[in-house]
Amino acid sequence: MSQTKLLYMEDMESLECSAFVESTESKDGKDVVILDQTVFYPQGGGQPYDIGEIYNEDTKFIVEEVRFVDGEVLHIGQFDGRKFIQGEDVKCKVNKERRDLHARLHSAGHVIDMAVNKLGYTDWVPTKGFHFPEGSYVEYEVKSDIDKEKLKAELEQTIAKIISKNPKAETKFMEADELSSICKFVPDYVPKDKPTRVVAYEGFGIPCGGTHVKQLKDIGKVTIRKLKTQAGTLRVSYQIS
Repeated sequence: MSQTKLLYMEDMESLECSAFVESTESKDGKDVVILDQTVFYPQGGGQPYDIGEIYNEDTKFIVEEVRFVDGEVLHIGQFDGRKFIQGEDVKCKVNKERRDLHARLHSAGHVIDMAVNKLGYTDWVPTKGFHFPEGSYVEYEVKSDIDKEKLKAELEQTIAKIISKNPKAETKFMEADELSSICKFVPDYVPKDKPTRVVAYEGFGIPCGGTHVKQLKDIGKVTIRKLKTQAGTLRVSYQIS
C-alpha cells in the first residue's frame, strides 16, 4: 500500500498542489480518490477535515470529506464530470475560508496550553483537544480545586499577552523519543503512521500534525466561554473572534 505524502505537514499555509491519481473507487454511495500527495487535511487530532476541489482540464472532483486510513489520505466526495483515470495528473485546491478558521481554532488551543504553563499549572496533564467551530475546548487532568472566575480572568489576560507578542510558528520533525527535549508533555497516542512533528510558538512545543496560523495575531481574540470541572477533569471551552 502506498503512503500519501502530506504536503500540509511541511507547509501549513499551502492550499494548492499538483498530484497524480493513485486510485479511485466507490464506497457507500460516494467516490473516493487517493493521490500520491495532497494539501488536504484529513480529520484528526481534534481538527476537522478540509474541503475543496481536485481537478484538471477535463473533469472535477468535489471534496466533501477527507480521512486518513493506514497511511493513505482518502478524498471523499463526488465527480462533476467523468471519473479520474489512474496515473492522471490533477491539481488540488483547498477551501481557504474553512482552512483558515480551523487553523485559528487549533492554534488558539495551543495558546491556552501556553497560558496554563505560564501560569504555573505545570502538573495539569493535557488529555483532549476539540478544535471544531461548534464548541471548541481543551481538557486537562487536575489534582486540586479550581477557582473558576479567577482562572478565567488569568487565562484571558495571559492569552492576550502571548498573542500580542505575535510569535511565529516553528515546525520541526523528529523521532518520537526526542519529543520530550522540547515538549512539556508528550502524549502516549502520538501517531506512528504519520511523520512526527512539533509545532512551537515562543519555544513552547506541542506534538501536532494539524494546521496552524503563521503568527499568533492571525488568531484574533480568544475568549474563555466556560470552565467545567468533573471527576478530576477541567474542560476549558473557548471561542475566537
